[in-house]
Amino acid sequence: MLDIKLIREDRPSVERAMALRGVPDALGGVFEADEKYRELLRQTEDLRALHNQASKQLGRTKEKPQKLLDELRDMGERAAELQRVTREAKESLDALLLELPNIPHPSVPEGRDATDNVVVGTGGIFREVGFELAPHWEIGERLDIIDFVRGVKLSGSRFYVLKGLGARLQRALISFMLDLHTKEHGYKEIYPPFMLHRECMVGSGNLPKFADNLYHDAEEDFWFVPTAEVPLTNLHRDEILDGADLPLNYTAYTPCFRREKMAAGKDTRGIKRGHQFDKVELYKYVRPEESDHELDRLVADAVEVLRQLQLPYRIVQLCTGDLGFASCKTFDIEVWAPGSREWLEVSSCSNCSDFQARRANLRFRPQPGAKPWFVHTLNGSALALPRVLIAVLESYQQGDGTVLVPEVLDKYM
Repeated sequence: MLDIKLIREDRPSVERAMALRGVPDALGGVFEADEKYRELLRQTEDLRALHNQASKQLGRTKEKPQKLLDELRDMGERAAELQRVTREAKESLDALLLELPNIPHPSVPEGRDATDNVVVGTGGIFREVGFELAPHWEIGERLDIIDFVRGVKLSGSRFYVLKGLGARLQRALISFMLDLHTKEHGYKEIYPPFMLHRECMVGSGNLPKFADNLYHDAEEDFWFVPTAEVPLTNLHRDEILDGADLPLNYTAYTPCFRREKMAAGKDTRGIKRGHQFDKVELYKYVRPEESDHELDRLVADAVEVLRQLQLPYRIVQLCTGDLGFASCKTFDIEVWAPGSREWLEVSSCSNCSDFQARRANLRFRPQPGAKPWFVHTLNGSALALPRVLIAVLESYQQGDGTVLVPEVLDKYM
């Protein structure tokens, strides 16, 4: 959520930022709603002050004139009604603010969409082989490690079953990534619930804007996690952290559930896009002045997974028009899938500044006794499956149809 004071005091800058995000009319109604709320708040406070003054006057009077009692009762009723209207005005203003995306970081390149993103780094070695590389769906069926038919039988389109060594390879990748981040990168592992309260979705920025892409249990109002970013954002919701403890670095494995509404026929082959997938997430709570540096570290930690798997990758900085809703700056990490002949996004590493912190009321004290500040939050996949699985199968396939296991996964297999 954006700071309403910033919107009030620097309207031109915020309007320009919204235009860069591709939503030039996003502030429509915000200023009017804010003015209405502030006027009602002023009236409420004035009436409350008069009511308190009249109450004190009545308290000093031995006799209680009926006229004064009637005026006091009428004033109290008007104050209660004005408080109700003011509360509704505040809720209307907050609803508009919850729809506003984050303001881009000054270093983010301007652009309209993904075609304006910028490749800022590459790594890994492209293998040269003397045979035609097969896509993972052919490899999976040939080795009997991916079952598309039974996945559809169980749950419908965009579901599949990993079998035998396919399931074991997925589990090995998850264990490898968690061990790397906890033992070498200093993250604390979290095992969170996979169903969350509505407030958690609001705090992370998923609600109300992305309700159509989430799975929801209406009876108990549970929301299935679309990513571990959501529970990790809310782990310290409504808390005031000790500044001496920052940064806090967390990692978590969760399955992820998303509706993935797309045009018919798009990305239908294989397992790269489904309604359920696994992911290892990285999350940071940091001081505002350290968030740019911590984003670089987050990217490096995610890239290290691909480096150790010896897979070709590239790092792409997103332009203003392609940023995620809560992000002010994002680097996507993509891995090369040689059988499918395409780059697959396996991570988006984002600095969300204080956007999520304001929604989830995440604060810290810079020094003991100091006024609390909002933390900055950062998140990134490290990495997302099954796309890493795809890259391993397609990159390590052999001429005889088998697939070698990357050396770093040997002990897990």
